[in-house]
Amino acid sequence: MLSSRTRGRILRWLPVILYCLLIYIQSSRPSPVELPGWDGADKLLHVAGYALLGALMVRALGTGISMRTGLLIAAATSLALAYGISDEIHQAFVPAREADVLDAAADGLGSFIGVIGYLWITRRMARIRSETVHPEK
Repeated sequence: MLSSRTRGRILRWLPVILYCLLIYIQSSRPSPVELPGWDGADKLLHVAGYALLGALMVRALGTGISMRTGLLIAAATSLALAYGISDEIHQAFVPAREADVLDAAADGLGSFIGVIGYLWITRRMARIRSETVHPEK
């Protein structure tokens, strides 16, 4: 039987693993989905996709590990970006796909946005809960 601590770790990391698997499967397809006909549409998709990965990554790292906020931001962003870079390398070997440094840059930007956004939202929610439980007189 798994301890509650181990179950908690698994539940925090499972969404990261599943989302990375989804990215890998999508990147393995030789024919990318048709994108809207404007410049930068694919970069926007990279930013959005990796914002979610960044948020999932900081969620997995931030609960259960006592880290300073700056280190937490750097670790979560770096791990998500590392996955983005590995995905670009993977795409270099997929027919009709190619590795793109600008896609990796968009992945990094999205990861950072997701990490910062997740931390901002969770801390804001904690403050609201605290104010609800302990209203100022």
